[in-house]
Amino acid sequence: MNSAFSNLITIKNCRIHDSGRVKLPRLDWEMKSGEAWLVIGPNGGGKAEFIKGLEGQLEISPNELTVEQLSSGETALYSSAFSQKGSIAIVSLEKAASLIEEERQRDESEIMDKEDEGRTGRQYICEVLGGSSKKGAPLPPIASRLETMPQIKLCGVEKILDRGLRYMSTGEIRRTLLCRALLSGAGLLILSDPFAGLDAESRRILLEFFNTIAKRQLTLADGGTTGGTSSTSSGFPRIILSMERWHEIPDAINRVVEFTEKKISFCGSRDEYEKIVEASRQKRLAEREEQKKNFLAELNKIRENNKALSESINNTPLPPSLIKFEDVNVGWGDHHVLVNLNWEVKQGVHWLLRGPNGSGKTTILELITGDNMQVFREKVSLFGKRRGSGETIWDIKKQLGIVSYRLHVEYRMVGGTELQDVIISGFHDSIGLYEQATDFETAAAHEWLKLAGFQGREHQTFSSLSYGEQRAVLIIRAAVKTPRVLILDEPCHGLDENYRQKILDLLETIADTGTTTLLHVTHDPAEVLECEKHILELHPDQEPMYRIIEES
Repeated sequence: MNSAFSNLITIKNCRIHDSGRVKLPRLDWEMKSGEAWLVIGPNGGGKAEFIKGLEGQLEISPNELTVEQLSSGETALYSSAFSQKGSIAIVSLEKAASLIEEERQRDESEIMDKEDEGRTGRQYICEVLGGSSKKGAPLPPIASRLETMPQIKLCGVEKILDRGLRYMSTGEIRRTLLCRALLSGAGLLILSDPFAGLDAESRRILLEFFNTIAKRQLTLADGGTTGGTSSTSSGFPRIILSMERWHEIPDAINRVVEFTEKKISFCGSRDEYEKIVEASRQKRLAEREEQKKNFLAELNKIRENNKALSESINNTPLPPSLIKFEDVNVGWGDHHVLVNLNWEVKQGVHWLLRGPNGSGKTTILELITGDNMQVFREKVSLFGKRRGSGETIWDIKKQLGIVSYRLHVEYRMVGGTELQDVIISGFHDSIGLYEQATDFETAAAHEWLKLAGFQGREHQTFSSLSYGEQRAVLIIRAAVKTPRVLILDEPCHGLDENYRQKILDLLETIADTGTTTLLHVTHDPAEVLECEKHILELHPDQEPMYRIIEES
């Protein structure tokens, strides 16, 4: 074995920090050749800071040693075989959100005679292959050969290379990010919660990819990197996997580090950690009913306290038909997303929307919320009125609660908003809060934050939270006004097991009230609610492109 690279990363008695604040005060961790690591832990536990430290977004610095530590021979150091710029790439929900933010900032539709389609997947990937990110820059010669490259096939992006990034589904963007990272020449690839939002086929492809690459790395004789900046001698980078929950863990994983309360709570073998996970699962099962009972009692108390406020917002009678699509067709260019869709949502009938990535689920939801402008040329009716017949966007949104990837991206752009104001903005359907909150709204926000485990953190900013904590806050924001329709586009993205179970309990309770109708998109069968007996199943490139299923 090449001893120079037997330790790929060494962190001893270091801290992770930015210019003004320590994020993790003490860290001891090593990554050696022959190890495939999983980084795991609850939302806000420190996992995100650790990943940002490895990537270089936060600094890793040796702590100053005390006299006692010096006398005992203890050391403090940080060394990495991946220290050169560009040697580490990360694929995460946050990176995908940042890419969408970037595309919005580059959008020049307002000064063009047509819609600005932005960068295509081909252009974006080619930026790491000698291309330029400048608008209108020519593609490098390799652009015409992308389809022949094994990384392109491995990530399954051949068919979307010439699609604009802003027209891709969440899963398609994630696969494009992964493909670009593989082709970037990085020696270390960090996959953060990679399975979130992916359909079954994409999950299978990614799981096979990880196992193939990781097992190949584990069998390398020398385990070295080429100068620390390029891929390993196998032709692919080393991989660290970061997950919120213990599910679908690739077979190749043999080491686990867990972060809880801003410190390492476990570091050891996979077998040892699996025993801890099973013991924890048994404990949760034993306590499940009592915890659920207490949670639901507290939730019902809050809803009763806020009943008058919710009724003042939703004070108009509803027709039996809440949403109706009649022969709806949506697409761009030659790409057809929805073809002759006929679908109706009636009050109290909860729907599950399912289908592969890119099949049109998010498009349907954006037609309802008004985030897709093609709604005004189609026969889409909300609450008994056809869209474009004189209602304002505020008339529509005051009756909707929304949790979506788009909303999350928009809220990240006003990340300095305090948590209590994020919740209160749910009463006003705004991104951020731009009017004085009433005492009643403030009290309600504090109650909901306490329910979600954010007691005492009311004045923290949205941007200071981990991605999963941000998502939990946005779910509470959507539920706070007891909306007529609650739109849930992969609501449990980034949530750890504890938050996930709380949110599913919350959604079940909301459905049981009979006052809110759910529209739910998820790829995870474990997140399907018992009340969701009606299913709109999308089948792209088939005739018809959808199927309506009613389960007993």
